[in-house]
Amino acid sequence: MNTKETLCNFEETVTVLHPPSYWIGVVSALHVQRGVSGGFAQMCHGKSAPLRRMQPGDWLVYYSPRTEIGDGEPLQAFTAIGRVLDDHVYEYAMSATFVPYRRNIEYVPCHEARIEGLLDRLSFTRGKRNWGYPFRTGHFEINQEDFFTIAEAMHAAIQ
Repeated sequence: MNTKETLCNFEETVTVLHPPSYWIGVVSALHVQRGVSGGFAQMCHGKSAPLRRMQPGDWLVYYSPRTEIGDGEPLQAFTAIGRVLDDHVYEYAMSATFVPYRRNIEYVPCHEARIEGLLDRLSFTRGKRNWGYPFRTGHFEINQEDFFTIAEAMHAAIQ
């Protein structure tokens, strides 16, 4: 193999093996449970854009403000954590009138972690009176340090 072929192969490898990004998705705990049991992510009322922002190998942490959408009990906890498996964003017909987008996720065993004990430890909430503001977007990127702080609080088996 000549030098040019080696360089081309190396560039292709770098393109595929990017450093992971870390994301938070905001979903009710009941809907998170459905996603975990089915091995998929679905958020922002089934929109594809947040799912397409994530790449294979990225990590997703679910934050659940409530147990159920609408009138569920307040929860304010991180409820699941998993890794994006592939590039596939697909539609799934839940009814004749609701066909949301989903993405395959490999969830890891973890425990629910209330955000209250983490507010002073996370860069996106520390010192902020209105700490819940970023969660209103439904999906946002966080830094690696925040991800590992949350994963540790969840007792997640992150490799």
